[in-house]
Amino acid sequence: MPYIRPQTINSEFAIVGGGVAGLAMSIAFQQIDKDFVLFEQTKEIKGIGAGFGLAANAMYALELLDIRSEVEKIGFYLDSYNILDQKGHVLVSPDTSAIHKKYQQQNFAIHRADLHLFFLSKIKSEKLQLNKRAIRLERHTDHVTLFFEDGTQHTSRFLIIADGIKSPLRQQLIPSSLPRYSGYTCWRATIGNAETKLEKGTETWGKLGRFGMTPLINNRIYWYACINSIPNNPIYKAYKVNDLLRHFRSYHNPIPTILAHTKDEDLIWNDIMDIQPLKQLAYDNILLIGDAGHATTPNMGQGACQALEDVAVLLDELRLRTKVKEAFSSFEQRRLSRTKYITNTSKLIGEIAQWDNSLLVAVRNTLMQFMPAQFAQKNLNKLLSEDFMKI
Repeated sequence: MPYIRPQTINSEFAIVGGGVAGLAMSIAFQQIDKDFVLFEQTKEIKGIGAGFGLAANAMYALELLDIRSEVEKIGFYLDSYNILDQKGHVLVSPDTSAIHKKYQQQNFAIHRADLHLFFLSKIKSEKLQLNKRAIRLERHTDHVTLFFEDGTQHTSRFLIIADGIKSPLRQQLIPSSLPRYSGYTCWRATIGNAETKLEKGTETWGKLGRFGMTPLINNRIYWYACINSIPNNPIYKAYKVNDLLRHFRSYHNPIPTILAHTKDEDLIWNDIMDIQPLKQLAYDNILLIGDAGHATTPNMGQGACQALEDVAVLLDELRLRTKVKEAFSSFEQRRLSRTKYITNTSKLIGEIAQWDNSLLVAVRNTLMQFMPAQFAQKNLNKLLSEDFMKI
């Protein structure tokens, strides 16, 4: 009988993707002394020039990772985030105090690059391999082999897929899980706040699209603008700041001011996508987390928040169970329903927020202004009234 050489195991865990999910998972693995390697396709981990929110649930997850207080120092505390109409009238003013009380946490806005660099500072350099784009995997009973674009490979006992919405590894496992276009496209930028002196975060809903803005630390502003469009629209792909300024010129201040102080080279443009909720996140010795497992539109501000929840729940499972495959399976049971709700609800909110019919917009705005506050923020309340660690 011919001798079969046993497969060389390079690490116990491999993580693919150096975004919020992958970096936070690396920090968690270090806390419980797991053998792992993180692979990231870019040559440098720095995060794109955009901001996002860390809601109370995300801050709770960071507390469970024992890094909340440090993250707070690089975030901008948000005591409110109102929804406005295009003239600047308040449509919805969420009761953030009630949310704070639930988790005993506060809400922050943070620049993605700041968070990525902070996470990176917590991870041992020997655990990172950059410029490694994973393009294929081979599944076996007791190991997984990754194949990279540069011709190399790596074998681990377990694999964490955290390489985002366009994950080629997820699409190998689930060929139908292609990114799904939302119906609108988005520009984003980070600029200085010296001229605008913005103090509050808001999002404006109007017939011509949405415009959101929030302060960041170091006297900066993060803003975004969403317009209905066909996917990959060549006209919008070529848009400059002056085009956006012309499009939103009828919107309230300081929107025109913010755009006037934005440089063309600061613009980031992309279509807004999600993936249809999956029926499975765990595949024996493989697990999908973050956007690779449940990418959502940004309408509930929960993309990064859910990635951090994932990490906190998986860390909990790995502490509770000696068998990793059982931890992966239990993680799936705890996360599927919640992430499905967020993806579907966020998609619906985006569709309503992007209405461009004048009559529908008028009806929507009137209802939002006069409905009870508790009803107006019921989706947020449902999201944050649940302790994700007890699901």
